[in-house]
Amino acid sequence: MTDAQDKRYDVLVLGGGAGKNIAADLARAGRSVALVESRLVGGECPYFACMPSKSLLRSARRGETWEHAVARRDEVTRHLDDAPTAAEMAEAGVTVIRGRGRAVRPGVIEVDGTEYGYTDLVVATGSEPVIPEVEGIGDVPTWTSDEALTRPDLPRRLIVLGGGPVGCELSQVYAAFGSQVTLVEAADRLLAAEAPFIGDLLADELRRTGADLRLGVSATRAERTESGLRLYLSDGGHIDADRILIASGRRPRVADLGLETLGIRPDPKQGIAVDVTCKAVTDAEADADGGTTVWAAGDVTGAAPYTHAANYQSRIVVSNVLGKRREADYRAVPRAVYTTPTVYTVGVSPVSATGLELLSAGYDLSDTPRATVENDDRGRVELYADRARGVLVGAAAIGLYAEGWMSEITLAIRAETPLSILTDVVHAFPTYGEAIEPVLRELAEQL
Repeated sequence: MTDAQDKRYDVLVLGGGAGKNIAADLARAGRSVALVESRLVGGECPYFACMPSKSLLRSARRGETWEHAVARRDEVTRHLDDAPTAAEMAEAGVTVIRGRGRAVRPGVIEVDGTEYGYTDLVVATGSEPVIPEVEGIGDVPTWTSDEALTRPDLPRRLIVLGGGPVGCELSQVYAAFGSQVTLVEAADRLLAAEAPFIGDLLADELRRTGADLRLGVSATRAERTESGLRLYLSDGGHIDADRILIASGRRPRVADLGLETLGIRPDPKQGIAVDVTCKAVTDAEADADGGTTVWAAGDVTGAAPYTHAANYQSRIVVSNVLGKRREADYRAVPRAVYTTPTVYTVGVSPVSATGLELLSAGYDLSDTPRATVENDDRGRVELYADRARGVLVGAAAIGLYAEGWMSEITLAIRAETPLSILTDVVHAFPTYGEAIEPVLRELAEQL
């Protein structure tokens, strides 16, 4: 092996998703930085997740053909070519190392037999799909979201396993383009962690698109048939299809990273525990770290599985590596599902809120003049306040353009703006944002 002292960097970053921004920012700040990536530089989002899914959803809204939608999607993802992104890294002063990195001892990682030294190590290896424990699932044609967002195929009959954000978005995509879609979700509603009205209204929209929803049942067994496959359900029923799209969740990618040699013991489901500065939590009895520090950002931390949350953690890491202490605050990280209409939730949910006396109020978008203008009255907004402090702590909305007009609520939650001030905010007419005003007034009256 090459002596790690011959290939030493101030910062080594494992993973080119959230790690890409960290590496570039630190290199521009004068640090010597290497980025280790075994797949595509840029991570999942631009190639296998956010960008292709949003492109297909847009094409579906515009009524484009599947062939045109696929062509546009492939342009958006640069045909899975990361050369431009790798070039951007080089221009920023980052050394890109192709391969899978593994820690071998404090201050040293190994990539394909070559050792590299570091002072700061950043783990940003992302997440990977979870394959459910369904008998026979490995014997039938399946996709994860990776394949569903990169392949040109349009299955005639498609089963989607999972009613979370990915399952809902891809169900709408494939149903809109003509697939016979059946979504299977073990919970009794979609997006089960959110306010009940969100799942109910979204279910109506997916059914309107053409998807069949099997809620409150789980998959038990899959088998090949002469015409494709058959999936058996816990209620005794079955579904015949050509392919299963697995969208039943993701888990942090922490296996075989050698983190135990650094005193870090990641949980297979929760990932790497970090403190408020995104520094990895180590065992109390861990060996001396030799003056090195390990940080983590993105899905691998299990904090909030969203690209914007990963980008936020990236900024936290950069600040702290540069000696400018900054602490992460996750109270107002949005959770968006880009179906039509859009789901936008932030802060606490009435399903999961604990330790608070929660006040709630809501308003149907059909009562706004904007709904008349758009000829689209789908949706509702609900806001949740902490009675003791008189501030918003959560919100949920489903409606056209919700990702835009709900941003002010995200700011209000993060800034802990008093309801007395929020009720004095004036919205432009006619906008869906006007729906927020009566809700705020109702909450203020409950204090």
